[in-house]
Amino acid sequence: MILTTLFRYTAVTLSASLFVMTAHSAVAANVKITPVGSHDGEFCVFDRAMILEDPDGTRILYDAGRTVAGADDPRLGKIDVILVSHMHGDHVGDRHIKQVNEGECGKPVVSVTATPNTSTVNIALAKKAVILTGSEMPSFFTGKLKALGGDPAASQLVRFGGSKEIGGVTFTTVPAVHSNGIVGAMIDGELGHMLDAAGLTAYAGPPTGYVLTFSNGLVVYLSGDTGITAEQESVVHEHYGAKLAVINIGDTYTTGPKEAAYVINEMVEPTSVIPSHANEAATKGGKVIAGTRTDTFIKASQVPVYLPLSGRTMAFDNSGKCVTGC
Repeated sequence: MILTTLFRYTAVTLSASLFVMTAHSAVAANVKITPVGSHDGEFCVFDRAMILEDPDGTRILYDAGRTVAGADDPRLGKIDVILVSHMHGDHVGDRHIKQVNEGECGKPVVSVTATPNTSTVNIALAKKAVILTGSEMPSFFTGKLKALGGDPAASQLVRFGGSKEIGGVTFTTVPAVHSNGIVGAMIDGELGHMLDAAGLTAYAGPPTGYVLTFSNGLVVYLSGDTGITAEQESVVHEHYGAKLAVINIGDTYTTGPKEAAYVINEMVEPTSVIPSHANEAATKGGKVIAGTRTDTFIKASQVPVYLPLSGRTMAFDNSGKCVTGC
């Protein structure tokens, strides 16, 4: 009787332990995404930056832009890889906020100048991170890193159709339809002044989007600034099978909210989507404001839409389903 009871107790204890371990493993296998915006708990006009974390701990900063408060921003933590979709200042970081919540959501105070280095380079130097880009952008970052005493090899290339693995994440670039010039302020010196005076920018090749395949199998599409492009269906959907998309909805400069919803509904067809680059104060108190572009996009999308509220970490499983922080 005593042996039977002991056996049953041990079996129940082991089963409970296995359940806890399985549940913990399931949580650990999710990809975490944390928006890094200008105002805590909101989705604001300059918000582009996101940190994506693989289950193995590899941390990726996507488009630092103007809302990361410099390389010392405590929200960054460890950064292993920095992605830059293109060289416009609101993505690579020509200037940035001094501190979080300064100014209004629709007009943050971006008082710190980051040129000619760019925020991307400053963060890469401080974090000893790899800057991974496509097109002709790597040579620009190589030159900056070398001039500032960093490691030129930390600027690395991955072009359309190729891939590169860092940590548990496989990266590739995909086409984006936009412009991608380097302004004179990022070059400095006589050449920079001549470009500005002529109203021209330096060649940086075509802009890019990214497809990331995480160690848990989740495939994420980061659109960058783009319009509608055939590759969103033929490459992002049909070849890579993206299950989570981060898409720009700001209109005029990128896809508008209805066009972005068309891309999501008919072309990429992910499980979930996160809007970005809305160019507006999209929320108040963490709730979407009626009549905004973000509101229009949510209503037009046929898949769950998750707002990139600054500082709120969301976790996604390998199917692209949001499981926590949703």
